[in-house]
Amino acid sequence: MPAYRAPVADTLFVLNDVLKYERYNNLPGFADATPDIVEAVLQEGARLAEEVFFPINQTGDQEGCTRHEDGSVATPKGFREAFEQYKEGGWMGLGFDPDYGGQGLPYALHSAVGEYFSSANMAFAMYFGLTQGAMAAIHVHGSDEQKQAYLPKMVEGTWTGTMNLTEPHCGTDLGLLRTKAVPQGDGSYRISGQKIFISAGEHDLSENIIHLVLARIEGAPEGTKGISLFIVPKFVLNADGTPGDRNGVMCGSLEEKMGIHGNSTCVMNYDDATGYLIGEENKGLKAMFTMMNEARLGVGLQGLSISEVAYQNAVDYAKDRLQGRALTGPAAPDKKADPIIVHPDVRRNLMTIRAFNEAGRAFLLWAALKSDVAHRSDDAGERELSDEMTGLLTPVIKGVLTDKGFDHAVMAQQVYGGHGYIEEWGMSQYVRDARIAMIYEGANGIQALDLVGRKLPANGGRAVQACFKEVGEFCEDNRSDEAMTFFTKHLKKGLNDLQAATMWFVQNAMAKPDNAGAGSYDYMHLFGLVTLGYMWALQAKAAQAKLAAGEGDKQFMEAKLATARYFMERIMPETAAHLARISSGADSMMALSAEAF
Repeated sequence: MPAYRAPVADTLFVLNDVLKYERYNNLPGFADATPDIVEAVLQEGARLAEEVFFPINQTGDQEGCTRHEDGSVATPKGFREAFEQYKEGGWMGLGFDPDYGGQGLPYALHSAVGEYFSSANMAFAMYFGLTQGAMAAIHVHGSDEQKQAYLPKMVEGTWTGTMNLTEPHCGTDLGLLRTKAVPQGDGSYRISGQKIFISAGEHDLSENIIHLVLARIEGAPEGTKGISLFIVPKFVLNADGTPGDRNGVMCGSLEEKMGIHGNSTCVMNYDDATGYLIGEENKGLKAMFTMMNEARLGVGLQGLSISEVAYQNAVDYAKDRLQGRALTGPAAPDKKADPIIVHPDVRRNLMTIRAFNEAGRAFLLWAALKSDVAHRSDDAGERELSDEMTGLLTPVIKGVLTDKGFDHAVMAQQVYGGHGYIEEWGMSQYVRDARIAMIYEGANGIQALDLVGRKLPANGGRAVQACFKEVGEFCEDNRSDEAMTFFTKHLKKGLNDLQAATMWFVQNAMAKPDNAGAGSYDYMHLFGLVTLGYMWALQAKAAQAKLAAGEGDKQFMEAKLATARYFMERIMPETAAHLARISSGADSMMALSAEAF
């Protein structure tokens, strides 16, 4: 049976010693998040994840959800009770606006706890993850009346939310959607159409489900310019705000999926359902992207989360499983064989995953702090630049962390050998669950195109230049520190490769757009490697400072430095391969005619 232990100590090290969390105390909500409060929140989140969510992860995968004839859906055994504990603890509103019942604590703290919840039970955590995305969209784009009607109950967890984009004939190309909205003259609309792949579309965890639905108002322009966003509640609200009559929306079927079986992924049928416009007509994509960007950061977190729990179990197995002898001679001469953790190839798997996890955690929290600045700073210029940098980092977080999350679930499974292929050990579930994160909320190839085509050139490349400047200045500031030379040398080489790739696009993509398309995926991973390398350099500096001061856990800090060295020596050199592929252009990739495949 698998196990899970929330990495609270590592989260605290990153927040306190690496990112200097207390520097942000001038921002709203941060003063309330004192070091004691932060640690208490993390510890309680860890307890909930380990003791409540994790025990129903494997059973939820095995049982799955059940759709009844009336269209209602039952979640796996234990999910309702677990959701009730989540709700009672006030976790839904941890980082949300206090005006609607939230606690207003930093998004960075919300993200840190979110990792634990997703590691413990990814399918279960999606129910409240989708709700928080819907809350964000209503908060930013909804009218005051809509905010008052829906947000307090969603913050409580009494009501949950979804996002409805995809249709059978269109996924990424939302301009093709057919769901229609007919004005009723009283401010409402009749929504008709079908949506597929709707996570948490129907379930028994909450009293009402607030669907956010993209649709085209009759007579609207074709393509994405004619799309609007609507609130379509499962139960239409009465005049007093309580759930009333059942709306014309129903789960037509449950998708039969590779993984995340505990989440009810639905085909949703809208039959003259009552809906309410959010924001302006034909401006629905802007409103939906508020929700999608929140979801993309959450999906990136899922990649890290699965990588972490898979790693923990692979380590436990590698320490326990006896097989063969160490190449240097018996490591456990009193036993018939050595634990497989002595073998370099097993270490290769474990060290690669560990190096990613600890840097990925820092990357997510670094980005979350930038999001906090973007939403909470009273300096308009600081808010604008932080928002641009968050936008730049979002496709990297989503694409790189989910690609690697799946790769590392497979690597952890490999450590188990044949047992990794057997369901009772749990590794198969992690591989199956991790795979969807590379696909939904925008497949990773789309994330790469978004990064190269939209985020890099935005505002004259201001965000990417700010990012390069931050990393470059760190290297320069630590150039004379002999203890940091090893790390800055490798980081600077990676940064040079990233800047060279960026310049290659500037010089070669305008005249031939396929060059950008052909190199975008490598560029996304090159950007991710440099950012993860920067996170390791920051952690190495912090660990060295703690050791020099005789503070903290000596073994923990030494392990940080050893893992940082592994990343720089074994993983960071991959930036050169990415640059080489980018610089080769699109010719060989596009050479064959479609008929030749």
